[in-house]
Amino acid sequence: MKRQDKWFLPSNVSHKEVLLPESGDTFHETEVKLSSKLSHPNISKLLGYCSEDMNLFLVYEFIYKGSLETYILNKGFEETLSWSMRVKIMLGTAKGIAYLHSSENQIIFRDLKTSNILLDQVIGTYGYAAPEYVATGVLVVSGYLNGKNDIYAFGVVLLETLTGLRVFDNNRPDNKQDLVQWMKPMLSQKKKLMTIVDPSLGNDYPPEAICRWAKLILKCTQTEPKDRPCIEQVLQRLERISCIKTKLFHERGRDASVHIL
Repeated sequence: MKRQDKWFLPSNVSHKEVLLPESGDTFHETEVKLSSKLSHPNISKLLGYCSEDMNLFLVYEFIYKGSLETYILNKGFEETLSWSMRVKIMLGTAKGIAYLHSSENQIIFRDLKTSNILLDQVIGTYGYAAPEYVATGVLVVSGYLNGKNDIYAFGVVLLETLTGLRVFDNNRPDNKQDLVQWMKPMLSQKKKLMTIVDPSLGNDYPPEAICRWAKLILKCTQTEPKDRPCIEQVLQRLERISCIKTKLFHERGRDASVHIL
């Protein structure tokens, strides 16, 4: 295949380019083989791939509504997501991660962030990486699997979903550039907590659900990996939160179809 030919793709697929390390592409070939065998409603399907020189080109199914990042972090975007839809999206994401972390698959996602949560109905970047990974550059694996790195990133996405703010923004004052460090002290104080909720939600959310959401963020972003919950515990908490309904508005008959890439 000639280099210029491989970039022409049909409009119904998504693509992702990966720069291969100089040591070779054995790791990424193994990763592609594993990904091609995954089958879950909340995992984007890998349709194919090709590699040339130091580039690996991955082709996924097309998810036409874009990413979670577009809806909650791009302030110029016209559509907003209601609280109930945000809960459904994170539930779908948790189910996808639980599938990857299962004893059958034993896969660490490693790159969970809002731009990798794709929606087809209205769902190791700085800020998302767990402290132990930032410090050592090594993912901690013990026994079958330690997915606590993914849990930290999941907590960061929960925080972005709550506030509508990016995990890192150098346009903010120095003490507010890192969203996790800035917001953590407020998450355990109810009065301050209500002041950091995404303004685009208006009052269309139940305060009790916000408080439980904040507690889950604090659990997921614990500094020590052993203090973070497993994905099954996260999923259970999200399911309980989803049962808390807002008094002002309740979306009926809609489900968020979520895919992680």
